[in-house]
Amino acid sequence: MMPAMTVLKHVWVPLVIVVAVAVAGFTVDRLRQVFGAHDTTSAGSARSEAIKPFNPKRVTMEVFGPAGAVASINYLDVNAVPQRVDDVALPWTYSVTTTAPAVSVNVVAQGDSDVIGCRILVDDHVEDESSANGVDPQTFCLVKSA
Repeated sequence: MMPAMTVLKHVWVPLVIVVAVAVAGFTVDRLRQVFGAHDTTSAGSARSEAIKPFNPKRVTMEVFGPAGAVASINYLDVNAVPQRVDDVALPWTYSVTTTAPAVSVNVVAQGDSDVIGCRILVDDHVEDESSANGVDPQTFCLVKSA
C-alpha cells in the first residue's frame, strides 16, 4: 500500500487541476446555453451595409475692406487647425471642400484701414458676417457647426 500512497502524493495536485478545469468548462458551457450565447459570427454570412453617400460641403471664409487695405488674419481651418496670415491684401478668400459631417470654422482679422469685415459661407449660404469701424479695426466671424 505504500507505493500507491507515494503515487497519490505526486499525482493529487495535477488531478485536482484537471477536475477544476473540467468543472469550469462544463459550467461555462451550461451558462452559454442558458443565456442564449450562440456562435453567430461567420465571414460569409454577414452582409455589409452599403455606405450611404452624403454631399461634401464647400466652406469659404472672406475678409474684405477698402481697396489697398492690408490685414492680419487668424483662422481655424476645417480640421480645427489654427492658421495665420500676416499683411495680406484685401479682399482675402480661403475656400475648401470637406466631407466631414460637421465643420466648425472661425476667422479673426485686424486691418490697417477704417473698416474691415468678414464672412463665412457654407455651400454659398452666408452663415455669419460681421464688420467693424475705427482705427485699425478688428472683426471676427464664427460658425460652430455647419
